[in-house]
Amino acid sequence: MTVAKKPKRAALLLFGATVFWGASFILTKALGDLQEARAPAVDSWLLSSLSLLIRFGGGAVVLALWNARRLGQLTGLEFRQGLGLGIFGGVGILLQMDGDMHTKASTCAFLTQCYCIFIPVFLVWRRRKWPAKTLALSCLMVLAGVAILSNVNWAEFRIGRGEWETIASSVFFTGQILWLERSVFAPNDSQRMTVVMFAIMALVMMPTLLAHSANPRQWVALYASPWAIGLILFLTLGCSVAAYSIMNEWQPHVPATEAGLIYCCEPMFTAIFALFLPGWLARWTGVDYPNEHLNHRLLLGGGLITGANFLMLLRKSAPEPV
Repeated sequence: MTVAKKPKRAALLLFGATVFWGASFILTKALGDLQEARAPAVDSWLLSSLSLLIRFGGGAVVLALWNARRLGQLTGLEFRQGLGLGIFGGVGILLQMDGDMHTKASTCAFLTQCYCIFIPVFLVWRRRKWPAKTLALSCLMVLAGVAILSNVNWAEFRIGRGEWETIASSVFFTGQILWLERSVFAPNDSQRMTVVMFAIMALVMMPTLLAHSANPRQWVALYASPWAIGLILFLTLGCSVAAYSIMNEWQPHVPATEAGLIYCCEPMFTAIFALFLPGWLARWTGVDYPNEHLNHRLLLGGGLITGANFLMLLRKSAPEPV
């Protein structure tokens, strides 16, 4: 079977998916602040694991209903791909979450993007071939842009528990991106496979959730607010169902290294949304969540990331068989 690749269209759609993921950081923080205001003694692990369980478990249900007529045609290869993506993605996001609790958010945001280096290094080792100069330059530009956006204080930078966990999460995200690229999965239906992926990610959250809460009534109480329900609905439908559906359908149209560069646009969109979205959420939910201000870091860091991706888009890519 051959599939005509559409690298430029795929790059633009993946770029759009990072808009949802960029917003998810702001929305998740607002949700957590809202729940902590209602239940100050609740463990942050409970808030995080419950939110992720609802997002991916709910996403699996939504996609299963949407594809109900085709779900019975699920193949062993689709299950295998979804299983791998669910394990890589689920463990990665849990490690990232715990790492964020033990280091500065800016450091976590920077170290999470390590996969844009891990991916080309792995591919150089596997293929015994150096990447194109344009691609190498794009990787360096993205790393510089993310470092500037994250405002990492190098004088205080230390490798502790939080930093190691964040780097480990980036290793799992690397595995997720590379697993999705494998040509053996080309015939798979991305929608059916994503149902499996979401279900596995939800299952990965269960041990953490059960370890930090034995009372399901507490779970219901955390979402008694209509604003909490609204936020988790958008996180489920927009930042999970829509964004991951785009990723799973269109990432195979571009090389994994280039996909990693595109995903690094996520912190850029987070910085842009932080200029106005927290204030809106604060007015609606009543939580104290001030806007950030436009500064040279956003302009310079965002410019480097955008420029790196434009360099990548300008590369001529002819359709090729999978």
